[in-house]
Amino acid sequence: MSVTVRVPAKVNVQLAVGAARPDGFHDLANVFLAVGLYDEVTAAPADELRITCAGPDAAQVPLDRTNLAARAALALAARHGREPAVHLHIAKDIPVAGGMAGGSADGAGALLACDALWGTGASREELLEICAELGSDVPFSLVGGAALGTGRGERLTPLEVGGTFHWVFAMAERGLSTPAVFREFDRLGQGREIPEPVASQPLIDALAKGDADALAAAVSNDLQPAALSLFPELDRTLAAGRAAGALAALVSGSGPTTAFLVRDAESAARVARELRASGTCRTVRTATAPAPGATVL
Repeated sequence: MSVTVRVPAKVNVQLAVGAARPDGFHDLANVFLAVGLYDEVTAAPADELRITCAGPDAAQVPLDRTNLAARAALALAARHGREPAVHLHIAKDIPVAGGMAGGSADGAGALLACDALWGTGASREELLEICAELGSDVPFSLVGGAALGTGRGERLTPLEVGGTFHWVFAMAERGLSTPAVFREFDRLGQGREIPEPVASQPLIDALAKGDADALAAAVSNDLQPAALSLFPELDRTLAAGRAAGALAALVSGSGPTTAFLVRDAESAARVARELRASGTCRTVRTATAPAPGATVL
C-alpha cells in the first residue's frame, strides 16, 4: 500500500518584509497564491526512512534528513511514538531553489502522505502546527488557494479569490539561497527605517474580484532589490517579460524564478514564447491560480 499526495507551488503576490527580529527572522505580510505546478510525494512502507526523487532538477534535491519531506516524517512519527519507517518518493515538477516553495511543498506533501499511510489521524490544527515548525512556507503548501501569512509567514488567514489568474514563470540558470537574499535585504537596509509590514488592501480586493489589471498594479516584493543585487541578470528576464506584454513582472519570493502576470491563456502562450526566445532564462512554464493545497490522490 502507498499514498500519493499532490502539492502546489506558490507565488508571492505581495511580500512585505520588516526589520530583522532578535531571533534572526523577519516579520512579514506575505500574500501567497498557490499555482498549478505540482510535486507529488508518495509514501510507502519501508524498513527505514528513505528519500528518492525524480524529475527536473532532481539531482539538486537532498536525499538525507535535511530534506523537508524527511523532517516532516520524523516530526509526525515522534509525536505519535512510532518509527519513521517509510520510503518517500518525490516526483519533482516545482523548480528547485526557485522561490516557489518546492521544498516546503514536499514537506507538506510528505506530512499528509505519512498521516494517511500510518493512520495517525492528526487533526488539521496538528498538521499545521508541525508545518509551522518545519518552515515559514510549509503551512501554506498544505492549505493552498490564497492566504495572508503573518509572523514569519506561518500564521495564515485565507483570502478569497474571485477568478482565475494566468501566470508565466521563467526559471533562472542558477539558484538563489533564501537566507542569502534576506542577509542582502538587511545589508541594503542598513541605516534606514524599515516600516512594519502591512498587507495591501487594494491587492486583497483585486484577488477577491479576480481583476488581473488591479492585481498587476498592486503586486510587490520587498526582497526583489536584494535578489537583483545578488543576481543582476534577472533584470534582463523581467524586462523581456514586460516587453512581451506581461501585465506585471516580479521576482517570485526570494527568487531567482521570475513571475509574469498575464491577462489570459493566449497572452500566457505569447509571453512564454518570447521569454524562451529571449535567451534570458533556462526554462519557461505557464500555470493558472489559485490551485488547491496538498491533496491525497
